[in-house]
Amino acid sequence: MKAVGIIVEYNPFHNGHLHHAEQARKASGADLVIAVMSGQFLQRGEPAFTDKWLRTQMALDAGIDLVIELPYVYATAQASDFAKGGIALLDAIGCSSFCFGSEQGTIEPFSNSLHLLKEREDDYQQLIHKAIGTGISYPKALNNAYTILTANQTHFADLTQPNNILGFHYIEAAENLGSSMQPLTIQRIGANYHDPINVEMPIASATGIREAFFKGDSPDKLSAFMPESSIILLNKAQTEYGVFGSWEQFYSLLRFVILRDGPEKLKQYAEVTEGIENLIYQSAKTEKNFESFISCVKSKRFTRTRIQRMLTHIYTGFTWRLLRSFDAPSYIRLLGMSNTGKRYLNHNKKNIELPLISRAADLNDSMGKLDIHATTLYLQGMGSVDFKKEFTTPPIYRD
Repeated sequence: MKAVGIIVEYNPFHNGHLHHAEQARKASGADLVIAVMSGQFLQRGEPAFTDKWLRTQMALDAGIDLVIELPYVYATAQASDFAKGGIALLDAIGCSSFCFGSEQGTIEPFSNSLHLLKEREDDYQQLIHKAIGTGISYPKALNNAYTILTANQTHFADLTQPNNILGFHYIEAAENLGSSMQPLTIQRIGANYHDPINVEMPIASATGIREAFFKGDSPDKLSAFMPESSIILLNKAQTEYGVFGSWEQFYSLLRFVILRDGPEKLKQYAEVTEGIENLIYQSAKTEKNFESFISCVKSKRFTRTRIQRMLTHIYTGFTWRLLRSFDAPSYIRLLGMSNTGKRYLNHNKKNIELPLISRAADLNDSMGKLDIHATTLYLQGMGSVDFKKEFTTPPIYRD
C-alpha cells in the first residue's frame, strides 16, 4: 500500500485541511493519508484549541487514515525542528511521499532555494549575523539575508510567506535525512493565517475560526467553514470542558509558575535567553491578563511567537538541558486509524523503523514521558479532572 504523509495541527480541522488531504491523496496517487499531528501544545507556542483526541477524531471523520503524534519537543519548536520531527516520523512509518500546502504551489523553487543556500552557506551566515546586529528578530534576519541572495531572481521560493517557509524546511529536513520520500506541494487557497472569518470565503483560517469561538459564536454558526463532523465534535468539546484552549484560559497557572520560579530558574527553560527572563517575571507581577502580559514582553527582537514558545516551555518545565538531550523521534505514537490505516500497519509493521506505541504506559523514555507530562498540564489548564485520560484513551478507530 502506498502512503502520502502530511504534517498538521488541525487547530481545529476546517475546510482548508480537508482540501489539503484530498489533494495530497490525488497528487500522490496514494492508497492512504497519514497525518503527523501536534499534541496538546503547538508550534506557535500555545495550547491547542481542543485536545489531541478530539482533533484526531475530526481528522478520521474527514477521511484521514492514520494519525500519529508529533512529540512535544518537535511540536513546539521553531520551523526547522518542527519539520525535522515530522519528516522523520513520516519516513519511519514508510510514506512514499509527503505533501504540504504552500503559497508557491510548485516544488522546483524550493529545491532551487535549498541548493542556493547550501552553495552559499558562508555568505548566508554572514548576512544573518549582520542583520541580527541591527536588533531585529532571528526570523527577520534569515529573511533579510535570503532576500539579498535571491534579489531580482524569480526561480526561487518566496520565503516571506509562512507556508512556504515551512515547506522549505520540510524539503530541507527530507534531504538532510536522506529520505527517498517524494516531496509534493499544492497551492494554498483561502484565507491567510491571521485573517478573520469572511462569509464569502468557504475556506477560513484556523485563527479566524478560533477567534469567532472566543467571541461567543456557537459551533453551528461556523458550519460554512468546517465539515459537519468537526462541528459536532466541537459541540462535544464545549460540553466536556466548557472552554477552549488559549493562553488566556491558562494564564493564571502560567503566572503562578513564573512568579514561583523567579528569573534565576526561568532562564533554565528552553528558548529563554538574553535576559528576557527578567522582563517575563516583572510583567507577570503586574499584568492580570495574558494579552496585556504578552504586550509588555514582545518586541522587535522577541516576536510574539518566540515569546509564546518560551512560555510553553516555562509552563511545562521543559529545560535547555532536556532539549539538548534529544536528537530524533524515538517512537511512533498512534492516536487513531481508519480500517485502511489498520490494514497498512498490519501489512507494514515489520518495515516500520521505530517502535509503534498505542498505549501511553509504553512511553518509557524521556521524550515519551515529556508528552505525558505535557498532556497532564494541558488538562489542568482546561479545568479537567481526568488526569488519567492519557492512559485510558486507546487509539481511536473509524470503520
